[in-house]
Amino acid sequence: MSRLDAILRTIDAQLEDSLQRLFALLRIPSISADPAHREDCRKAARYMADLLAEMGLDASVRDTPGHPMVMAHLDADEADAPRVLFYGHYDVQPADPLEEWKTPPFEPALITGEDGKQRIFARGACDDKGQLMTFIEALRAHLAHGRRPLNLTIVLEGEEESGSPSLEPFLRANAEELRADLALVCDTGQWDADTPAITTRLRGMMHDEAIITGPRADLHSGLYGGPAHNPNHIVARLIAGLWDETGRVTLEGFYDGVAELPAETRRAWEALGMTDERLLAEIGLKPPAAGEEGYSALEKIWARPTIEVNGLSGGYTGPGTKTVIPSQAFFKISCRLVDDQDPYAIREAFRAYVRANLPRGVSVRFSEEGGASPAVRVAEDSAAVRAAAKCLEEEWGKAPVMMGSGGSIPVVRSFKDILGMDSLLVAFGLADDAIHSPNEKYDLQSFHKGTRSWARIIEALAERA
Repeated sequence: MSRLDAILRTIDAQLEDSLQRLFALLRIPSISADPAHREDCRKAARYMADLLAEMGLDASVRDTPGHPMVMAHLDADEADAPRVLFYGHYDVQPADPLEEWKTPPFEPALITGEDGKQRIFARGACDDKGQLMTFIEALRAHLAHGRRPLNLTIVLEGEEESGSPSLEPFLRANAEELRADLALVCDTGQWDADTPAITTRLRGMMHDEAIITGPRADLHSGLYGGPAHNPNHIVARLIAGLWDETGRVTLEGFYDGVAELPAETRRAWEALGMTDERLLAEIGLKPPAAGEEGYSALEKIWARPTIEVNGLSGGYTGPGTKTVIPSQAFFKISCRLVDDQDPYAIREAFRAYVRANLPRGVSVRFSEEGGASPAVRVAEDSAAVRAAAKCLEEEWGKAPVMMGSGGSIPVVRSFKDILGMDSLLVAFGLADDAIHSPNEKYDLQSFHKGTRSWARIIEALAERA
């Protein structure tokens, strides 16, 4: 029996113990956005630091102006082994609305569905506690066989779900301690329940909020309706003007840096069978799809930039009628960016557009809390991606899909810009895991085979030395 076979057998035999360690973490309501759960976030950090220390790593809880980081180090058996940084986050989204959960969100439950598959239900089951524990349990199995395969640093963040305000300052302040040959990130997903994936495209992000002020106070719509500028009307016109009749964004310079998809990549994505009809059906919609004309729904998500309106309000929104012209109205936008788009230039273009389209006497102010990060591309022919792809195919019996992500993981860009290292994005979440929603879940197969997959990848990365 090879060493790897023995490690994989240990993972299989210890699955129940691994689940219990995961469940203990899931019971901690580490909601980073809610100040009432500040101590719960510290408790989760302490739990993970203690777990890593018990495994033999040099682990500590590091304070930040917000929630703490967990840092741990492991020296490899061989000094010239690759140096790798693993990143995950222990914080979770709020569980509201609680009444929609079938089981309590912080009382993890393993439930067998009508299809015979077992699934873990809890807030954080997938995002990101279940995901990060696949790597931790894989490392545990290596260590159980006296194997210290990599020079390893583990960083577990406690603010990912609330914008990561402390992360970049922490990376800059601890850059020498954190630098590695490669970062491993487990906050993505796989193609489907039986097909693994490596994420090679992440869209960047820019979000902003415009607050429009018209009259100095709310007005009676009978006395002033007509001559008074209504901020609700202005917001509606501003939003409508963000796109032309073909679905293209109208902001000046918005498409600067956007490349057309290579024909080979387009053919590979078409072969995945994710038609517009199928994608829309999964979310209760029917064709035609929204957005830019001339692109498939999958291309729009993985390779095209967007602006979305995430929220808007103004005036009276309670029950019944209140006939007012509001003094203020606002709308929030987010842009998902690709290739070489500059998020800061796009923010300025958005603000210039708003200012240029306001009537005289109407003012605007913009939120100072808007985040921004460029898109990320991972070379599909890199040694790390090739090694991981081989490992995933060995475990799952299928070659992994090299997929894009419509979402953004700003830490991947931070690793590149601050620490000078590329990332390998492998994880085992599914589209129906309901992350950020009631009844979040993680398939037991995702957890079990995810752990086995990471054990293979750890071994493969060590062999590259």
